[in-house]
This record gives sequence, structure tokens and C-alpha cells, in this order.
Amino acid sequence: MLPAGFQIPAALILLAGGVLSCFAGYRIFRIVLGIYGFILGALLASSAMGTDQTFWMIVAAITGGLIGALILILAYFVGVALLGAGIGAFAANLLWASFGGEPHVFMVIVFAISGALAALALQRYVIIGATAFGGAWTAIVGALALLDAGTRAEGAAADGVWLIYPLDPAPDQPWVIVGWIVLGLAGVFVQVAVTAKDNKRR
Repeated sequence: MLPAGFQIPAALILLAGGVLSCFAGYRIFRIVLGIYGFILGALLASSAMGTDQTFWMIVAAITGGLIGALILILAYFVGVALLGAGIGAFAANLLWASFGGEPHVFMVIVFAISGALAALALQRYVIIGATAFGGAWTAIVGALALLDAGTRAEGAAADGVWLIYPLDPAPDQPWVIVGWIVLGLAGVFVQVAVTAKDNKRR
């Protein structure tokens, strides 16, 4: 969560970072890791603050974001495995959320380990696929936050706080999943086409 006044700038960062990751994730993988490390760190750290502690919420978000970005950038060599694990855990939550529930921690671990092993086996394509679909989802979350302007449940301000729901930004809106798949596939196509041209030049 973040102060309600930060909804628009934060949404713009999510949208821009998502588009960048979706269409150029493989070429700038270090930067993408930094962006997602910052976002995850900021969300986790700020959620530990109370809704009435606006100043400390901002401090926690910035500090947590910088630490998260630093951790993922330094973990570049294991970044592929971490990314695969993250996508696996995300897939588990998304799958169970579609049925109106939450996965057991054991299933999240199984999905995360499976994602990490698959990522290591198919490194290049996993990076392209993960950054394309992860970026597409991030861009959609940012776009929805901009569009609702604080009126929908996922972007509504409660006690001056903007509550972020990255796993379910638009409940009961199946077009979001369709849009995510289309945008993710477009990102994969662009990234594969660009990296294929780079390989030919070499």
C-alpha cells in the first residue's frame, strides 16, 4: 500500500516498467530485475506500516524498494532461477484465485521449484516469456490504476491509503486475462524477433 496521493505516479511507473519489460525484457534483463526488485521491495516494506503512518510508509517503500532492487541485481547470475520461481508462485496464486481460493503454501513451493528448474533448463526462452508476460501484467495493473482514478475497489483510497491488488486488479473482468495473454504474446513475438536479428548479426 501507498499514500493515496501516490496512486497516479506509482501507476505510471508500473505501466512504463511493464511495457519496457514486456517488449525489451531480454535485452535489459538487469534493469528489469532492478525494476521488479524495487516494486516488490516497496510493496512488502510499505505494507508493514500502519495506514496512519504516511511518512514512514513512504520511507519504508523507498528503502524496501532500493533493497529489493539491489538484491535482485546482485543476484543476476541466479536471477533466472529466481524469476522462474517467482513466475511459478505467481501462476499458483493466479490459478487458485481463478477458482476463488488461495493455494496452500506447499503448492506454492512446488510451483516455485518447478518454475526455477524450468527456467534453468530453458534460460533464454524463459527470460523472454517471463519478462513479456510479467511485463504485460504489470502494465495492465498500472493502466487499470490510472483508469479507475481511485474509484474502483482495487485502487480505492481507504483512510488516505491506496490499496494495491497486483494479483487481482479487476475482479470478475475476464477481458483482463484475455488482454494479458494478447499483450504477453505480442511481447514474446517482438523479443524473439529482435534477439533473432541480434544473433544473425553476430
